[in-house]
Amino acid sequence: MDGKKLEYKGEEALKEIERLTREAEKVQQELLKEIITRNKNTEYLSNYMTMTMTMNDHVQEFKQKVPVITYKHIYPYIQRIANGGEDSSLISGHPIVEMLCSSGTSGGEPKLMPTIAEDLDRRTFLYNMIMPIINQYVTGLDEGKAMFLYFVKAEMSTPCGLPARTVLTSYYKSKHFKGRSHDRYNDQTSPDEAILCDDSNQSMYCQLLSGMIHRQQVLRLGAVFASALLRAISFLERNWVSLCNDIRTGKLSPVITDSGCRLAMSSILKSADPRLADEIENICSRRSWKGIVCNLWPKAKYIEAVVTGSMSQYIPALEYYSMGKLPLVCTMYASSECYFGVNLKPLCDPANVSFTLLPNMGYYEFIPLGKDETYGNEDDDEDISLNKLVDLVHVKTGCYYELVVTTFSGLNRYRIGDVLQVTGFHNRAPQFRFICRRNVILSIDNDKTNEEDLHKSVMAAKRLLEPYNALLVEYSSYADTSSVPGHYVIYWEIKHCTVVDKAPSPVVPKVLQECCIAIEEDLDYIYRRCRTNDKSIGPLEIRVVKSGTFELLMDLFIKEGASINQYKTPRCIKSEAALKLLKSNVKACFFSPRDPTWFP
Repeated sequence: MDGKKLEYKGEEALKEIERLTREAEKVQQELLKEIITRNKNTEYLSNYMTMTMTMNDHVQEFKQKVPVITYKHIYPYIQRIANGGEDSSLISGHPIVEMLCSSGTSGGEPKLMPTIAEDLDRRTFLYNMIMPIINQYVTGLDEGKAMFLYFVKAEMSTPCGLPARTVLTSYYKSKHFKGRSHDRYNDQTSPDEAILCDDSNQSMYCQLLSGMIHRQQVLRLGAVFASALLRAISFLERNWVSLCNDIRTGKLSPVITDSGCRLAMSSILKSADPRLADEIENICSRRSWKGIVCNLWPKAKYIEAVVTGSMSQYIPALEYYSMGKLPLVCTMYASSECYFGVNLKPLCDPANVSFTLLPNMGYYEFIPLGKDETYGNEDDDEDISLNKLVDLVHVKTGCYYELVVTTFSGLNRYRIGDVLQVTGFHNRAPQFRFICRRNVILSIDNDKTNEEDLHKSVMAAKRLLEPYNALLVEYSSYADTSSVPGHYVIYWEIKHCTVVDKAPSPVVPKVLQECCIAIEEDLDYIYRRCRTNDKSIGPLEIRVVKSGTFELLMDLFIKEGASINQYKTPRCIKSEAALKLLKSNVKACFFSPRDPTWFP
């Protein structure tokens, strides 16, 4: 990628977005030609292509012969490079410099994704597009600071010595991040040393402490995912007394032992500030934490975090803590495999977020899934007919697709597993709404419930909690087949929100039973037929778990290698250790009191 493009700011960045989207088809075709030129001699592509033709013929041969694959097809090549030390030329024309670990919490084990040095340039390019877009809608962001909570994960090495780390750890440890020039639009409260601390608790403590010291300067705050921001609020609930003590005395708590953190915080926590400590203590000691974000950071203009897909279930909690006063901004669409696109209307309602795919980030193709959301019934491992694939500029508004990507680093027609719906176009580039991950489903009999189906049903049911000032903090599920018939089990963690001058009303068992049937009524025709007519599925069960259980679940996955930045609560539990943890924290169980409605 042209190094100049990494320096795009302001109007230049917006002009580049306009150019790319106007010339989307041309940019995509040129990109594919460049990928083929670089990777044509790799062992992988040589299995399918002759490479004795002109470039235009090469493109046609690629489209006619190279198959659509999933991770299991590329895994043997990755293993040969990562474990056996074989040359990168197995899959890529450029040296593979590291392996990126996926979050491992979207329905599968962590995957290793190959990456080349140039990939960091592409990610930096996309990051540089964000502020010029937001500045069109929010003014004055250069007059204060951003409190973004970022974290790294201790990296590992493959047997042949390649770094193996998450995509965000890779970026934060790169020269692109550490060597970045000062930018008044990205003046962060968190010192780099705190972000780069491998101990997530010490990192969180120092980042929150710095954010509280600069509370009157913070103009925006957030984290990569909404779940990480809520985890920070929970951490603050447990540690605000200690944080206030540090500010009051001007001395950093001895629990912070990381030398980099201590050195960095010494220049922020310069002297005792009893007045600031009293202000924060007065806010945090209130009976209700409703609006705590606005109270602690009164000049904040918005919250930035991923709130699409399954993350949308955190919106009520974020609105509770911000009193609904701060817009929830979701800026970009990315994965470990490839960074894809940006939200050109960042202040839109979270339910209406659409991402414009930038055609210079990777070569995109799409598997059509229809118009009626019937995408959950296809086999992830089925062979995809190559003539079914649709190019970027030829997708149709309103239709659903699964994203397929080809990259410089050696992924060829790789199924990302994301279901997207086309909402429109910006110039010639389509805009997509993220729907769900396809490979996370519950199934007992003929039913196939995907992540989006489950999410919509849970969101419908949780409204029954609202009269009791109860908030659904988190949920997950699994298909219990230990008895016949099997049944769906949904784990719920519920928080009772304190309302000033009003005692909380307990959620009575009948309400939770009604939540069970509300979920079932909202599930699809096949599920309700199996439950009501075939009797092949038993009554749905909600298991209410103790407060903090899903934080323990997150800790478990982080201990097993997941990144706090990338962590997403698995909506379907497959890990025996995770299931054991959830079961050990159940405090009450409730079943559907009747069959859901079904008509032949």
